[in-house]
Amino acid sequence: MTSVHINAQFGAIPLRFETTVQRPVEASGIGLHSGVPVRIRILPAPPATGIVFVRTDLDGFQIPASWRHVQKVSYATSLMRQGVLISTTEHLLSVFYSMSVDNAYVEIDNLEVPILDGSGQPFVELIRSAGIREYRKHRRYLRIRRPVSVEGGGKRITILPSDRFLLTCEVYFPHPLVERQTLEIEVTPERYAAEIAPARTFGFEYELDQMRNMGLIRGASLDNAVCFDRRTILNEGGLRFPDECCRHKALDLIGDLALIGKPLLGHVIAEKAGHAMHFALVNRIMNDPTLYEILSFDQLAGRVAHALVS
Repeated sequence: MTSVHINAQFGAIPLRFETTVQRPVEASGIGLHSGVPVRIRILPAPPATGIVFVRTDLDGFQIPASWRHVQKVSYATSLMRQGVLISTTEHLLSVFYSMSVDNAYVEIDNLEVPILDGSGQPFVELIRSAGIREYRKHRRYLRIRRPVSVEGGGKRITILPSDRFLLTCEVYFPHPLVERQTLEIEVTPERYAAEIAPARTFGFEYELDQMRNMGLIRGASLDNAVCFDRRTILNEGGLRFPDECCRHKALDLIGDLALIGKPLLGHVIAEKAGHAMHFALVNRIMNDPTLYEILSFDQLAGRVAHALVS
């Protein structure tokens, strides 16, 4: 990967050119909510393709990973095109986005992306084993020009102008091992892989019956999710981070922001937000072109160099 390190004050401007995976890789597992067996295969895609899901069980029907195709954002983010569904996309999209993969085909033979171990780590390992190929097409960034907020029900998500991709994520759950947690991070491939990707999806034992009655978490187990009872954690190995819940919410948030379709430059501040509020922010941004500008790497580098000189 090509990278330019500028200054601690301004962070790093990552890539000049678009990327894809170097070679095909695959994984299989079950869907978290559907419980169905599913296999995915990640393949290289040409520049300007973006991330495109390909339903191999439906004659190769394609669904681009775009905010335009978001169908459902309750307990997972689902995409739909012409009645064809892809569910629980957020973990895989989060990894593509954070590991700087701009273009890929994702062949999938069922309706839900496999949950694997409940985190983004297996997908990070897939991308690393595939390798990353750089094209000669210039990468374009979406930079936020003025503050935007969505709020309601004691929750809020805001994005502020910045020349970097920064996250501040806060969660609160009334459980002795969770309570209030906050994460502040500049999202780079290295930091994401080490500090966010290993964080698993989670839930609370007293909510399980209600969720199953709603047709959810049919594939959930202690192998692919963290489960809390009233006082402690049921997983034998415990937590991967003391604030694993907050880190996983950050993972989900990045996956939903990836639906913008371009690398984002801005400071996102999420306060107890979830998929629906993430998408409301994305929708507001993409429906108001005055909120953002599209810049190339060279324009960004010139902006930062000018700021350093002045």
